[in-house]
Amino acid sequence: MLQLTNGQWSSLFNIFSFGLISMLACTVYTLVSQNRVLPKYRSALVMSSMVTFIAGYHYLRIFNSFNESSHAGAITIGTSQGAFNEAYRYVDWILTVPLLLVEVIAVLGLAKDQAKSLIWRLVPASGAMIALGYPGEISNHNGTKAVWGVLSTIPFLYILYVLFVELTKSLDRQPEGVAATVSRLRLLLIGTWGVYPISYLIPMLVGHPSMGQAGDLFTWRQIGYTIADVLAKCVFGLTIFKIAKMKSAAEGMADHH
Repeated sequence: MLQLTNGQWSSLFNIFSFGLISMLACTVYTLVSQNRVLPKYRSALVMSSMVTFIAGYHYLRIFNSFNESSHAGAITIGTSQGAFNEAYRYVDWILTVPLLLVEVIAVLGLAKDQAKSLIWRLVPASGAMIALGYPGEISNHNGTKAVWGVLSTIPFLYILYVLFVELTKSLDRQPEGVAATVSRLRLLLIGTWGVYPISYLIPMLVGHPSMGQAGDLFTWRQIGYTIADVLAKCVFGLTIFKIAKMKSAAEGMADHH
């Protein structure tokens, strides 16, 4: 049982609610915006909708799990029945991260062989990144967390490197005005994904925390993960839509909406 102050409990309740409604709102927006881009870019929007829909479902589960595990100002942490289930995040990530990567590839309009090559390089790496991170997430030992964290970081850095290089190489092929947005997408990618390892490391930063510190660490880690999710899925997805819309306009599609 982890003791939480009223402020910590309400902060978690509110941040999970914020994550849930952000994902649902973004899903609706990207779905109804399909006709605002050319057909060849719609698959990117469909995948963006899938990413936020899957995340929205898991935030509903996280929200319910938080309520069910809360008792008299304390929350049960672990893998037992009635405990707060951290696995929902990892099930979400192992589904949404590969889709998010394919979403980026789809909007760049790469040649078929080049796109296929990128997918075969990035999707397995994303699966390895999530799978290697989970044992460390649920461990109570900092040494175990560190080992799995380092292993998970290897595919994480590989994905960031490949995407950054490919996005940079694509700048010369983008229509006028689109290159600047794609360039900002690179920074958004690094900025948002960088929040995840920081949130993962939070429990390790203070050694063996007191009960009060443990509540703070749990609260800040969940806030960090949720903010990172909203940035990496909603804001990233809206940026993908902006790129698709700009490229559609550059290729002759008039926006009457």
